[in-house]
Amino acid sequence: MFKKLFGNHKNMSKDVNIFSPITGQYIKIEDIPDPVFAQKMMGEGFGIQPTEGLVVSPVEGIVDNVFPTKHAIGLKTDNGLEVLVHIGIDTVQLNGEGFEMFVSSGDRVSVGDKLVQFDIDFINQNAKSTISPVIITNTDSTESIEVLDSESLKRGESKVIDVKLS
Repeated sequence: MFKKLFGNHKNMSKDVNIFSPITGQYIKIEDIPDPVFAQKMMGEGFGIQPTEGLVVSPVEGIVDNVFPTKHAIGLKTDNGLEVLVHIGIDTVQLNGEGFEMFVSSGDRVSVGDKLVQFDIDFINQNAKSTISPVIITNTDSTESIEVLDSESLKRGESKVIDVKLS
């Protein structure tokens, strides 16, 4: 009975592919200009130097958290992987200005679904950087994470991380 109510994660695939949510230049996590991300305090991942201001879902799952300041969005796959897309560095101080959100917490999304639009020029002028971290926030639930080095990324198409959940 409880499995019907709460789901049975044991039958789900333990493999998750994370695609690029933004078109732009791949940045190694260690090169993100913020020690919280670069030192992997929030988890493993990568950064993107965007060439356009559109964020799409990097995974299939649900929107777990839309930050009130619209600068970040948390997603959760059906098998429990948690992914944070953080638009720019020090963008929380913009209080939502320059961002337009297309989803709400609880919405179901597929890879490539539009999540957020942002004004690159505004962020360049008013925040530390447009480099946008994509982080697995529950790395302790993973068995392996393989980050695939890539030069340029295309939103919704470029596979960047292969994850195997434990």
